Amino acid sequence: MTAPKRAIIDSASRPRLAPSTMLREDKARGGWIILAPERVFTPDAVAVEVLHLCDGVRNCAEIAQRLAATYEAETDVILADIVPLLQDLADKGVIAA
Repeated sequence: MTAPKRAIIDSASRPRLAPSTMLREDKARGGWIILAPERVFTPDAVAVEVLHLCDGVRNCAEIAQRLAATYEAETDVILADIVPLLQDLADKGVIAA
């Protein structure tokens, strides 16, 4: 039996929420949650901003450029922050690339 192939996230990856995974606003708690089969994650505000841009069309470099323009920050710095974030979420089965 072979282990499932691990998705590797890099600047060219086009991340999107995995099938059966949803990003929902939790109005009762005043934040956002990620609903996955038999799991719930509570992303921080930065992760929510990134996840809103993960549509499967934009690649990580484009997401970083968009956030850099919004927050007047260096694209390379943002990319260096979001790739590990998205890799962690991909390893948990939340993100597909």
